[in-house]
Amino acid sequence: MNCSKPRLVKIKRIGDIRGNLAVIESPETIPFTPARCYWLNDIPYGENREGHAYFRSTELIVPLSGSFTVTTFGSDGSQTDFRMERPDTGLLVPPATWRQLINFTTNATALIVASTPYDPDDYIRDFATFLKHRAE
Repeated sequence: MNCSKPRLVKIKRIGDIRGNLAVIESPETIPFTPARCYWLNDIPYGENREGHAYFRSTELIVPLSGSFTVTTFGSDGSQTDFRMERPDTGLLVPPATWRQLINFTTNATALIVASTPYDPDDYIRDFATFLKHRAE
């Protein structure tokens, strides 16, 4: 499973009268072994999260509840907006992709599954620096 640009992936969902069970597995759902998981919640309605990119890390972003938009800028210069609103669909974001989460609904929760542990040196936190890195 190659991931050179952001793309939506289906997450296996098993449902019955008791509810739904969603499963993220490697390599069936994601092309990496998860090294870190975190989530964002209690973000006020309509608010945005600051954007960033990674040199090495790949992420899967999943809307567990509510909805939000992920705006991405790829290493090829393409901009794409993904409206995330189904917990059985995730967004796979490769390294060298600027991403910003915006327009959260009330009670939205975003799960992020990352390919690497937290490393502050892996972050590109400034968009101008990202553009410079992309041009190289």
